[in-house]
Amino acid sequence: MIAFVARRLALVVPVLLGLSLLLFVWLRLLPGDPARALLGERATQEGIDRVNHLYGFDRSLPEQFLLFLGRLARGDLGSSIRTGQSVVDSFLERFPATVELAVAGLGLAVVAGIPLGYLAARRRGGPLDHLSVGASLLGVVVPVFFLAYLLKYVFAIRLGWLPTAGRQDVRLDATHPTGLYVLDGVLTGEWDAAWDALRHLILPAMALGAIPLAIIVRITRASVLEVMNEDFVRTARAKGLTRAVIRRRHVMRNALLPVSTTIGLQAGALLAGAVLTETVFALNGVGEFLFTAVNHLDYPVLQGFVLFIAVIYAIVNLLVDVSYAVIDPRARQR
Repeated sequence: MIAFVARRLALVVPVLLGLSLLLFVWLRLLPGDPARALLGERATQEGIDRVNHLYGFDRSLPEQFLLFLGRLARGDLGSSIRTGQSVVDSFLERFPATVELAVAGLGLAVVAGIPLGYLAARRRGGPLDHLSVGASLLGVVVPVFFLAYLLKYVFAIRLGWLPTAGRQDVRLDATHPTGLYVLDGVLTGEWDAAWDALRHLILPAMALGAIPLAIIVRITRASVLEVMNEDFVRTARAKGLTRAVIRRRHVMRNALLPVSTTIGLQAGALLAGAVLTETVFALNGVGEFLFTAVNHLDYPVLQGFVLFIAVIYAIVNLLVDVSYAVIDPRARQR
């Protein structure tokens, strides 16, 4: 197992180096000038030259890239052109909001998706199967931002059941030791703050979890149907094993292999930042800050945040590979 994990970790280094180069080239190909974006319409040539010199934009592209790699090796990702705050501090400040949203959205998708997919497979061709397949198709097709605005309009504006935006009521004097507002309320015993944070999280989690939910339902259904037709399942039935034992030991254990991979990929994608969901609900997470950085051509933020996200994505997928190898030892030989 240690050798398996080491091989996976070794693959991360060249991936990050290649991503750094592609990201650097892509940012320099974007139209616009970061100095002009910072200084605005009344920017003078002297001010532009000063900003370019301050951030090294007046150097050649190869020299800029080498300087970037040198700072990266020291753990220095620079400072935001727009706010002046350290890129690392900016990421750590906003990442808890994205983690909380991603965990809530993925948790909703897993808790609802696996049982629905399994029940749809067991009742293949029935009303529940048709409803699950149709709803999963709808969940994949409907854009996230449209669903977010629809949920916001119905449950927050028309019915008034849930808050419209933000992570917590600003009038609450809550303590945030971890930045995860729901967990903070539980740890500090501020139950009113935890409940308020949970209410703010429901609509964004539903919007963000819609696509993963649809994917998990379809993957689970297809995987269960495939396993139920395998020879070892028919053999188990012939031996007289109960349905509960067959489902638990033979069907679900094998059917969850592709589902676990799908969940891991979805987790990495959600942690990469839900730009649209965070923007609609004003959650001040990684995705919303990246959206602002793109508009202002904030190179240090874009480079640093994307690399952070890539590392997190690699770690999540490593954990998925390890769990897959634990469930199916044959995966260690691949």
